[in-house]
Amino acid sequence: MKKLKWIDHREIAILLEENYPDKDNVNLRFTDLHKWVVTLSEFQDDPNSSNEKILEAIQMSWIEERD
Repeated sequence: MKKLKWIDHREIAILLEENYPDKDNVNLRFTDLHKWVVTLSEFQDDPNSSNEKILEAIQMSWIEERD
C-alpha cells in the first residue's frame, strides 16, 4: 500500500470519495477536509504541511472524481 503525501491529490481524492461518499465536497470547510485527509490510513505526511492551495487542489480532484 502506497503511503500518501499531500502532493498525491488524485489518490487522496479517490480515497475520500470511497470513505466519504455522502459528504458535500463542493461546499466544505478546509478544516474538515484537512481532518478527513490526515485520518486516512494511507496518509503518511506531516499534518502541518498543508496549506489552502494544497487543500483546494485535493478538493478539485475530489469533485472531478465524483463527476
